[in-house]
Amino acid sequence: MRNIALHLSYDGSSYHGWQVQKNEITVAETLETALTKACGHPVKTVGCGRTDAGVHALRYCANFRTDCRIPIERMALAVNSRLPMDIAVQDAVEAPEDFNAIGSCIKKEYIYKIHNSNIRDPFLQKRVCFYPQQLDLTMMQRAAEAFEGTHDFRAVRSVGTETKTTVRTVHWCRAEKEGDLITVSICADGFLYNMCRAMVGTMIYASYGKLRPEEIPELLEKGDRRLTGPTMPPQGLYLNRIWYDGEVGEMMLK
Repeated sequence: MRNIALHLSYDGSSYHGWQVQKNEITVAETLETALTKACGHPVKTVGCGRTDAGVHALRYCANFRTDCRIPIERMALAVNSRLPMDIAVQDAVEAPEDFNAIGSCIKKEYIYKIHNSNIRDPFLQKRVCFYPQQLDLTMMQRAAEAFEGTHDFRAVRSVGTETKTTVRTVHWCRAEKEGDLITVSICADGFLYNMCRAMVGTMIYASYGKLRPEEIPELLEKGDRRLTGPTMPPQGLYLNRIWYDGEVGEMMLK
C-alpha cells in the first residue's frame, strides 16, 4: 500500500473548513471525492490540521493510502482534473510508511492579511480583512514580539476541540506593511482553535491602546479569553508554510 503526501493550495471562501462534516461542503470531502474517482477506490485523507470556514491555504499537506498505480509524477494532474478550480494539488511524493500529515509536522506558519485603508477593494473581499481604522504598525509589532516563546495560550483560543495541553511555542510573530496591506506572520509548533485570529485581534487592541504590549505575557498567564483581543474574521487567514523532515519537507517548501 502506497502512502502518498500531497501539496495542496486552496481558496477556502466556498468551504466550511477542511474537516469533513455531515451537512457542509468541506475541502477534505471535495478532495476525497476527487481522489476516490482518480484511484478507483474509496480514499480517506489525513490533513495537517483544521482550517476553519473561509480560511485559505497557500501550502497544505494531506496524505492518503492507495494501491492504485498512477505514477507519482502524474498524480497531481490526475486529481486536479477532478477538482474544482479553487483547490489544486501542486505536487505529490511517495511518503514513508509511518508519515502522517498532522503527526509528522514539525511547525507551521500562518499569515493574516489586513487591508488597512478607508477604501475597500472588491477584488480582495474574500481574501483579506478590510479594516478602515488606521492601525499603528509599531505597536502591533511590539505586541507581536510579546507572544514569542513558550507560553500557555489558552487566553487566545476559542472553545473547540479539546487538547492535552494549551502550551505552545511561537517561534516568531511579526507584523509588516507594504502599501495598505499589513501581513502578520505567526510560526509555531502547533496552534489552538482560533489562536492566530485572536492573537491578531490582541495586536490590534495594542494598536489602539486598549492594552499595552508589555501586558501580554501577564494576560497569557491569567488565561482569561475575555481580557485579550477579538477573534478576527476568517477571510484574512492563510496557512502559509509547513515543515517536515525528508522528501515531504522538501516538497512543501518549494
